[in-house]
Amino acid sequence: MTLVRLGFVAMSMSLKNASPSQTMTFAQFSKINDREAAIRKLERIAVSNLENCLRILRHCAVHDIAFFRLSSKLIPLANHPDLPEWKFLKPLSDVLGQIAEFLTKHPKMRVDFHPDHFVLLNGSQVDILTNSLKTLRIHQQLLKGMKINPEHRCVLHVGGGYQDKEKALEQFIHNWGLISVSLQQMIILENDDKTFGLADTLYLCEKLGIPQVFDYHHHLANHPPMPSWEEEWERVIGTWQHSSLPPKMHISSPRSAEEYRAHSDYIDSKMFLDFLNGMKGSLPQLDCMIEAKQKDEALFQLMEDLKQYPEIEIVDGASFFIK
Repeated sequence: MTLVRLGFVAMSMSLKNASPSQTMTFAQFSKINDREAAIRKLERIAVSNLENCLRILRHCAVHDIAFFRLSSKLIPLANHPDLPEWKFLKPLSDVLGQIAEFLTKHPKMRVDFHPDHFVLLNGSQVDILTNSLKTLRIHQQLLKGMKINPEHRCVLHVGGGYQDKEKALEQFIHNWGLISVSLQQMIILENDDKTFGLADTLYLCEKLGIPQVFDYHHHLANHPPMPSWEEEWERVIGTWQHSSLPPKMHISSPRSAEEYRAHSDYIDSKMFLDFLNGMKGSLPQLDCMIEAKQKDEALFQLMEDLKQYPEIEIVDGASFFIK
């Protein structure tokens, strides 16, 4: 049997007034004549985001959810080039400490990040790579502020194809050598739905020692006829052999046949069960991140839907065994 734990992304649909992604644009910031007052307002927004993040984590604990993706928009304008003097960590230390204390009391809870699509490690432009690494360092600082070991906590896509996929893969390998070891250790790679499929991502993961996050929906949208994902599954698991965390994957469902790549509000339990039956028994535990528009509500609905299948043994409100 394999234990499967479900998680959701960034925001709760159940909690009211609990957005962890409140923001301020630089245009709005610039309209405030007093720069110090503008920075204080930024800090209040960031504190509110983190307080809401803590509310969501408490909500997770109540509902047995031990897997959660933090919003990458917790600190608005944190990496903006026109705010080099802003040392944002100090005014956030109290609330980061509260999150750290909560996570210490819930040691089985896994939290991570999925930085935005503009974080690219396989481009040839120096400024893009520089900005991407700056963004990753911010994520690293936040993780450390929450007393979370940053190792294998940031999911990234391989990046752009740039009209030459093989060259783009080799550019990733070249750029990897320019990245500090501490940032390298944060990164795990996900197959995407258009360019870099499972085989491409596995190539990099095995070559560079990076854990592979298998996105089942992306694979269905972007895969060659052979080999099947089941034939590659042992290789996927193998990329996690040196990690202290169990393997993780992403699950979502197509919005429609016409909009196949778009994510649906909820998860198609039959589609998910196809995956589960293909991997069951291959590993002790798998953490599955739900990428659905209805967030935690999609998780609750999926758990209800899974109760109808005899091969599913419910453990608690957000985990089960696949027999």
